[in-house]
Amino acid sequence: MAVGPVSEVRSVAEGLAFPESPIACPDGSVVLSEMAAGRISRVRPDGTVEPIADTGGGPNGVGLLADGRLVVCQNGGSTFGVGSWPYDFDGAVQLFRPLGAAEKPVAPQLQLVDVDGSVHTLAVDFEARNGGAMPLVRPSDLCVDAEGGFYVTDGGTTQGRSRTMTGLLYGTPDGRLEEIVYPLEMPNGVALSPAGDRVYVAETRTRRVWEFTLSGPGRVVGGRGLATVPSGGPLNIGGADGLCVVSDGTILVATLGVGGVTAVSPSGQLLGALPLDDPMTTNMTLSDDEATLYVTLASSGRLVAVDDWRFALDMPP
Repeated sequence: MAVGPVSEVRSVAEGLAFPESPIACPDGSVVLSEMAAGRISRVRPDGTVEPIADTGGGPNGVGLLADGRLVVCQNGGSTFGVGSWPYDFDGAVQLFRPLGAAEKPVAPQLQLVDVDGSVHTLAVDFEARNGGAMPLVRPSDLCVDAEGGFYVTDGGTTQGRSRTMTGLLYGTPDGRLEEIVYPLEMPNGVALSPAGDRVYVAETRTRRVWEFTLSGPGRVVGGRGLATVPSGGPLNIGGADGLCVVSDGTILVATLGVGGVTAVSPSGQLLGALPLDDPMTTNMTLSDDEATLYVTLASSGRLVAVDDWRFALDMPP
């Protein structure tokens, strides 16, 4: 795998409260969540940050519906501060990050944000594969399909020596939500192939990217482990976070620990990497013309842009 040359990284906005899930808009603005502030915001091209909605808790993944409404993965919230990462030992990195339970938690749920900024609960539970309703544990990320439905990862929680196993869900704007893949180990980023016939899911802990074949909206008929993003950096750690898919089928993976973006071909080949200076590189999106890659650097509170991202990843134009 080629690690591309250092590219010019433009700072679009700073001082964001643990940003995640950017959505590039035709007017040049970027909608994103600020998890540590409990809000959804819009970043203008000049760096101005405008609030869209106060969701409370911890908004993570955001999806844009065709009618302009937003679907939000509300994880319930956390207490944020500077702490050791990934574990508390000598040599660990000190980062601004979630440290524990929120002082004022909200129920984990999917939220619907109207165009006027009002926030409504869409779903708090889902239909499990073995039957019966199960509560959402910690919704992480989502992507919207051409039919107006959406794929959702439920990231799970760790308590002491126990961890919940969660999976991949499929929902619709009327509040229906069903489990379609179980179990997954800390599922996080999720994105569709250009044709909409495959859905990709990143497992943070395993660094694995899964590919699931679809026969229709929310109908999984096959799957395979597609690729594993690299570890690296001074502690030789790594994790897979948000996903973004290019029109040629290339899968871009926000890579934790190493810090940056990893590119994977549709066949699973590691194509290249764009190093960035924040170990918590959480997510990314492409402009409509795919000329600009926007990336959220969560622990340092930045939204950055890379205009020559294919060159930076050492990929053909």
